[in-house]
Amino acid sequence: MTIPLSVLDLSPISAGSSARQALRNTIDLARHAERLGYQRFWIAEHHFAAVASAAPTTLIGLIAAATESIRVGTAAVQLGHHTSSSVVEAFGTVDALYPGRLDLGLGRSGHRSDRVRPSDVPPAPAPDRPAEVRDGVVIPPPFAPGRVLDTTRFAAGLENLYLPGAQPLPYTRQVQQIRALLDGTYTSAEGVPLRAIPGEGADVQLWLFGSSGGESAQLAGQLGLPFAANYHVSPGTIVETVESYRAAFRPSARYPRPYLVVSADVVVAEDDATARYLASTYGHWVHSIRSGAGAAEYLDPDTAPPLSAEQRSLVEDRVTTQFVGSPATVAERLSALQKLTGADELLITSVTHDHEDRLNSHRLLAREWGLTHVRAA
Repeated sequence: MTIPLSVLDLSPISAGSSARQALRNTIDLARHAERLGYQRFWIAEHHFAAVASAAPTTLIGLIAAATESIRVGTAAVQLGHHTSSSVVEAFGTVDALYPGRLDLGLGRSGHRSDRVRPSDVPPAPAPDRPAEVRDGVVIPPPFAPGRVLDTTRFAAGLENLYLPGAQPLPYTRQVQQIRALLDGTYTSAEGVPLRAIPGEGADVQLWLFGSSGGESAQLAGQLGLPFAANYHVSPGTIVETVESYRAAFRPSARYPRPYLVVSADVVVAEDDATARYLASTYGHWVHSIRSGAGAAEYLDPDTAPPLSAEQRSLVEDRVTTQFVGSPATVAERLSALQKLTGADELLITSVTHDHEDRLNSHRLLAREWGLTHVRAA
């Protein structure tokens, strides 16, 4: 049977548009995703960039209010920037009004200040080995964080997301705190029982997210939680990531076996040529991130100049692993990704300059995949 598809949205801001319109587009896409049969609608968290998803816990409440049944969640809350209680209370508030529909996705991005390359250290060189193809899936060399051209803006952003002098808790400890607050067993360091209200007993589904076989994948397995692996962000590490999760998995009451979601960046159009044209500025967008400038407004393919060879080399892994083409072309490639990873569900993220093209991409894929026969399962 065909596995479910879900949607990951960043509320991207197109060149010439605004954050207000991007948020309206997100609500519109969520409504379409529900009607088309997608399983979930998740919101990413990004700061100091030309995307409007800086406050995902606020946005999921608005999306839940605008839809009726689709699951809504975060992909993922950057734990280093939030206290455990603020996360649980925010989700508890939305769950109180829209019970049983929320996915609380947790990620490590806010704990990665130690990975920022000092400004006086030059960028790392590009890998000298080519991408390989495994069972129809492109596996490029992993992208080293040290290849980001300028880390000044990224470091400044991290600094301004923390209160002065504050340090994030270790990731594993914070996940454990959140679980305890949800199930009503939390006790402070001083031995005082504390209850998150709203939050305690909330009917939310906890997820962990990861781009490597490290702490997130292993912790998700050890706790018997579902896990989302980021092929669209880190395609070069996808195999080790899913293997690590499965190797660490211990059955839990809710999950007797691993449950894996794998993400993919997708643009679908009526034919391959049109899809390639609509996706032609994706490399520009990724380059704006990896240059250190942060995600820029998404460019119009009618007016954007082509990338230089040097610019293209910085984003080659992401461009070659984007799923672009007609419905049949993309469905075939997604099926290959599902078979390679054994994913139980695929998470589709898509960015185009024109919102209507993005709606059409999700519509065409849903029809080709046969989603109307999937979601009820």
